[in-house]
Amino acid sequence: MSTTATATAGVTARAGADPQRLTGRSKLVLAVLLVAQFMLAVDFSILNVALPAIGDGLGFALSDLQWIATSFALSAAGFTLFLGRVGDLVGRKRIFIGGIGLLGLASLLGGLTTSPEVLLAARVAQGLATAAATPAGLSLLTTSFAEGPLRQKALGINGALMSAGFTTGAILGGVLTDLLSWRWTFFVNVPVALAVVLVAPAVIKESRPAARAGLDLPGALTVTLGLLGLVYGMTQAGAYGWAHPHALAGLAGGALLLAAFVLIERTVAAPLVPLGTLRRRNVAWGNVLGLLAFATETSLVYLLTLYLQKTLGFSALAAGVSFGVLGAGTVVGGLVAPRLLARTSTPAVLVGGGIVQAVSTAALLFLGTTTGASLALLLPATFLGGVGNMLVIVGFMVTATSGLPDAEQGLATGLASMSQQVGITMGTPVMSAVVTAGTAGAATASAVHRGVTTAIAVNAALVLLGVAAAALFLRGRTARPSG
Repeated sequence: MSTTATATAGVTARAGADPQRLTGRSKLVLAVLLVAQFMLAVDFSILNVALPAIGDGLGFALSDLQWIATSFALSAAGFTLFLGRVGDLVGRKRIFIGGIGLLGLASLLGGLTTSPEVLLAARVAQGLATAAATPAGLSLLTTSFAEGPLRQKALGINGALMSAGFTTGAILGGVLTDLLSWRWTFFVNVPVALAVVLVAPAVIKESRPAARAGLDLPGALTVTLGLLGLVYGMTQAGAYGWAHPHALAGLAGGALLLAAFVLIERTVAAPLVPLGTLRRRNVAWGNVLGLLAFATETSLVYLLTLYLQKTLGFSALAAGVSFGVLGAGTVVGGLVAPRLLARTSTPAVLVGGGIVQAVSTAALLFLGTTTGASLALLLPATFLGGVGNMLVIVGFMVTATSGLPDAEQGLATGLASMSQQVGITMGTPVMSAVVTAGTAGAATASAVHRGVTTAIAVNAALVLLGVAAAALFLRGRTARPSG
């Protein structure tokens, strides 16, 4: 058991508290970690609406605007697994606080910059900060609460706030850009990061395995470069098409490097990712389901943004505000998920949540081109879809981190964070390619509607694929929690 878990258990025992209830200190630990995770989630989406204003303010060419998002995605997805493992070795608390501190400094730099080059450097630093803080924060969360109802409750609240953070970021980005300046989409992180850095050292106890193995540098290098290649290829495919040389080179290079990573892990004495861990059915399939959950829901937001703006004529701010209903659904899903897990089982929640999400997504196939009737369908469908998606996300986090010792929690949460980052990154390019094919090169409102409808059908099919995987490969594998 980690030092954090030991300390929490000791406090509970001495106080004579109910082991299934949060103590005063554990609530404080949870609050600090949740505030940080919410901020990281907001940071994912807050710049989306602000991109045109940033381009105008700093002189970005239209074709170069995508690098503001791509530079962040490359470092966030590429380094997550590596930095998650580093947290196991040097201390998760240290990496978490350092990552949040770097995010604050990078955000300050991004808000003050007057050149595209410095802005891109700040985005890379923000991505590295996210890659460090996200798995470390999740590790501290899982090792601070014993496996069972308390951990499920913590992961449920974390998942709800994380998903709500994506939606909040889209809304907040539009509000700040319209009322103040795009620079405030960076500055908003600074006071939150400062508060976390000041409070966390006194609240969170260090967590690291008792025995620390050496760092697998060849494995770390190949997996990081492999993920960078895949993410680069996906983002280039979304911008220029899947046949573009840069997209093909990135995807092929990434695949080869990841194949080399698997070979390296079979031979080194202290592998970055022990293959035995990946052979655990709950770890492997849990991460597949997590990748699909994030890819489908974040790309659906992209599809509906196109629909609302290009077909119904909404402004960017109005489209962002419309997703508040989806955000409310994810909050409800995150709060309900722990109760359903306690009463049923993790596979049941994964399958049930996936079915709700799939049916809600499929209902969007009936969206038309008139505002009133379309919103009457879109708002309840996205609310229920958000509930279902969050059930899957919480189920995925519980599945992918259960049955593992504290020494491997950094690895488990690093894998889960990597699945999250890659899912977020790859979902939009895939759906963008489907939309482009469906529009046949036309940009009219009806053509966009046709392309979006085709992509929604693909999105729903991917959700059903996850439902089938959970039903076939996780049945009876995750025991019903006690309590």
